[in-house]
Amino acid sequence: MAAIARWCIRHRLAAVLIWLLALGGTAGAAVAAGTAYSNNYEVPGTESGRATELLRAGFPGQGGDTDTVVWQAPAGQSARTPEVEQRMSRVLDRIAGLPGVGSVAGPYAPEGAGQISPDGRTAYAVVTFDHQADEVPTGHARAVVDTAKAAEGDGLRVELGGRAIGLTEAPTAHLAEVIGVAVAAVVLFLAFGSLAASLLPIATALVSVGTAYAGIVLLGHAMPVADFAPMLGMLIGLGVGIDYALFIVTRHRKGLKRGLSVEEAARNAVATTGRAVVFAGATVCIALLGMLILRLNFLNGVALAASLTVVLTVAASVTLLPALLSFIGMRALSRRERRRLAEHGPEREGMTGFAARWSAFVERHPKLLGAVAAVVMAVLALPTLSLHLGTSDQGNNPAASTTRQAYDLLADGFGPGVNGPLALVATLDGAGDRVALDRLAETLRSTPGVAATGPAAANRSGDTAVLTVIPESAPQSRDTSALVDRLRHSVIPEAEHGTTMQVHVGGVTAGYDDFAEVIIGKLPLFVGVVITLGSALLLLAFRSIGIPLKAAAMNVAAVASSFGIVVAIFQWGWGSELLGLGSAGPIEPFLPVIMVSVLFGLSMDYQVFLVSRMYEEWLETGDNTRAVRVGLAETSRVINSAAVIMISVFLAFVLSGDRIIAMFGIALAAAVALDAFVLRTLLVPALMHMLGGANWWLPAWLDRRLPRLSIEPPDLPVALPAQRPSPDTASHRAPATH
Repeated sequence: MAAIARWCIRHRLAAVLIWLLALGGTAGAAVAAGTAYSNNYEVPGTESGRATELLRAGFPGQGGDTDTVVWQAPAGQSARTPEVEQRMSRVLDRIAGLPGVGSVAGPYAPEGAGQISPDGRTAYAVVTFDHQADEVPTGHARAVVDTAKAAEGDGLRVELGGRAIGLTEAPTAHLAEVIGVAVAAVVLFLAFGSLAASLLPIATALVSVGTAYAGIVLLGHAMPVADFAPMLGMLIGLGVGIDYALFIVTRHRKGLKRGLSVEEAARNAVATTGRAVVFAGATVCIALLGMLILRLNFLNGVALAASLTVVLTVAASVTLLPALLSFIGMRALSRRERRRLAEHGPEREGMTGFAARWSAFVERHPKLLGAVAAVVMAVLALPTLSLHLGTSDQGNNPAASTTRQAYDLLADGFGPGVNGPLALVATLDGAGDRVALDRLAETLRSTPGVAATGPAAANRSGDTAVLTVIPESAPQSRDTSALVDRLRHSVIPEAEHGTTMQVHVGGVTAGYDDFAEVIIGKLPLFVGVVITLGSALLLLAFRSIGIPLKAAAMNVAAVASSFGIVVAIFQWGWGSELLGLGSAGPIEPFLPVIMVSVLFGLSMDYQVFLVSRMYEEWLETGDNTRAVRVGLAETSRVINSAAVIMISVFLAFVLSGDRIIAMFGIALAAAVALDAFVLRTLLVPALMHMLGGANWWLPAWLDRRLPRLSIEPPDLPVALPAQRPSPDTASHRAPATH
């Protein structure tokens, strides 16, 4: 690390130009290539997946995205009123002629009678695009919206829904990023008192995250990448990137205050804290890449995209940042600090201020404070017990959006189930199977939970047919999921008995339920792998059994409590409408996997920075009480500053207008707040005080077999032989070789 820092400092202009060229090159390539995101939740081998495959093979013309134009006649009129019918018919004809529109099926044709509500006021048309929503240009969807909305007036209300239409509601301005970066800059300036020093972490993070953002766009052309992956990468990258740079700049400033030259201080900061940054980034990447064991294409792209962002932020922190530090020289210190250094000479190290007083307070009351912290975490985790995994739809969009209003109009006029019909796809072989399918359709009409069933529609070859079933309940409802199970395990097997017919249940709810079931089934393995790998790294770093076990427990607590907050806001709806996040709904099925990955990685960051200082003091003195007190006093301020920055960045993304990104933002902000202000400053030091020397226990036979790994060696320019505990009392605590 020292050699890397030395090269970047001595060739600072080259280091900066390399990063700027990387940013410009990837950004230019991304603009030229365009986006190619894919939000495919299908899991091969599930029943809904087989239904989709059969539907595509049997009805190849139904491959485009289907959206809806919904209108409600003025009071006292109906959708069949001549004026309303003429106006909407003209509009539908114009929509049919727009670029990218394959067909429009309106309610005024003989086969469209079911598209007018029983009270006659509400009607809808189905607009089928030439491509799936991921491939529909936003301009084409916008043209459909503008053409349909032009019909409004004189009491006629027109709204539009569907995935392609939802593209027109995606935010274009990066307000969230701007606000998050601005708040981070203010916090950094308050922490450093130097404008130059406070801008460096921002600049480093923006360059690395910008490069990663463009890289994710290009990655989408090589493999399936969800459309929220770039925003998620930016959210994570800005948070950890600014934090990593903050830790290094803090160590650099400490070196300057001790009288080191600019080059020595920067080199020392990268060689010491930079090692901890690399270790922390590695834990985040390991946790993120743990998603690959789930073998879900949808999550593979997310894992690689987020990992790419973390790798680039770490690389920028240990290469670009030291080059920038050498450019600003002594301006990394405030004017008052430079004046004090010139007048009084280098500062002596010592524990002063609020951090030292708080550390002493925790030392005096470990049991009480530990109990308070445990109660807080347990209470916040309680809502997690009612976690309902499912996929939010446009019924969860903000109330003012046209997609939400179209959803509500359809639900009010036709029943909630019309927004998420089930598709029963059957393979047929002979007349007997067709008769059995007709009997199934009759049975479904009297099945509890079914509002309506359309006639069976067969393809031209007659070997595949589809039945559309409208549930009585909304797509997100547990009742709809129960109906899917009842159809699969009871109704359909009875209809298939004695025939060669095979029927598979597909549709929105069925697909989401299958996706959630696959994830839940693999979640224990995934969590076990992430915990094991993270604990193994901590075992190597701190040569202790207790430290990894406590870290794993703390990480689980942080995840559970943050999920409790997410459930309360998004599933229970506590304040979701006030925050502009739409109505209450289920939690995305992939959220637990991604959040476990990210939160375990971020939690490890603070664990590493806190415990590494304690470990260093323990190696020098063998005094656990002093080690915990010194470690907490010397790291709590920078950890809290870093946490405030992360929380600000994450919460700013709530303004993105994207429900999924808002979930990530609130979950990450809550987890970081709890981790930094409850776990790392209360529960962890309290437990370490109570456990005493047992914190650092490691069997001698294991110590001899483990490789040596040093996270953060002593400051290089003033390195002295460590004052180690006596071998007979702590043979397992031999300092790591550097």
